[in-house]
Amino acid sequence: MSSRSGKPLAGACVAITRPVGAGAALRARVLALGGTAVPLPGSSLRAAGDPDAARTALRGALGGDVVIFTSPAAVRFAARLLPLRTRAAVIVPGSGTAAALRIAGLDATIPARADSEGMLALPGLQRVRGKRVGIVGAPGGRGLLDGTLRERGARITAAHVYQRVPARLDRRHASALSRNRAPLYVPLSSSEALRNLLAALPGNAKRALLGGTAIASSARLLQAARAAGFARVLRAESAHDGDLVAAIVAAHARP
Repeated sequence: MSSRSGKPLAGACVAITRPVGAGAALRARVLALGGTAVPLPGSSLRAAGDPDAARTALRGALGGDVVIFTSPAAVRFAARLLPLRTRAAVIVPGSGTAAALRIAGLDATIPARADSEGMLALPGLQRVRGKRVGIVGAPGGRGLLDGTLRERGARITAAHVYQRVPARLDRRHASALSRNRAPLYVPLSSSEALRNLLAALPGNAKRALLGGTAIASSARLLQAARAAGFARVLRAESAHDGDLVAAIVAAHARP
C-alpha cells in the first residue's frame, strides 16, 4: 500500500495510544517511515496521591528478597520518591524497563516473554515460599502477578508509586479519527487504555477507530481487541515500539 515515496508507511495513519507524554518515540518512528500519526492517549500517568505512603511502601519493596518493577513508568515515578538502592534480585518485564533501571543504577533480569506470564516463568519466581517480594507499579491491572506469587507462598509488598487515569480526549482527537481516510492502524499495549478509549470516544470516532486494524502486543490484547469489535486484529511480538511498528509495516504491505 506504500506510495511512490518508497517509505513503508506512506499512506498509513497510526493512532498513538501510549499514555499522555509517552508516545513521542513511537510517533517519531511512524513519521520517519512515511506515515501520519494521530494522538489518541488511552491514559494519563500521575504521581501517587499520597507520596508519603508510596515512599514507605517503596522502601519496604526495595528491602525484600525480590523486587519487580512492572514498567518504565514504575521506575521513573519510584526514582522521584527514593534513590533506587536494593540488595534484592530485580526482575522486570522487558528491555524498556531494564533500560530505565540502568539509568537509576540497577541491573535486572528480563524474561523471554515480556509480560506477567513471562516473569512468573523465571526461575527466580518459582520457589518463593516465605520470601518477601516487592511489586512496584500502579494500582489496577489483572492482578495475575500478585495473585500467583501469593499462591506460591510469597509475602507481597505492593508499592503503588503512580496511578493511571483516563486521558482527557477532546473534539480534536475525535475529529482526527472521523476525518481520516487513510488505512488506520491502532497499536494496543494496554487493555485498560482500550477500555478508556471506547468509553471516551463519541459514536463516529469510535466507529472509525474500530474500522481500523488493531495491532495487539499480547494474546490477551488480541482477544480484547476482537471483543471490542475491531474490523481486523493482528499480533505484534511485544509492546516495544520497534515490534509494534514492524507489525504495522507488515500489515500495511499486504494488499
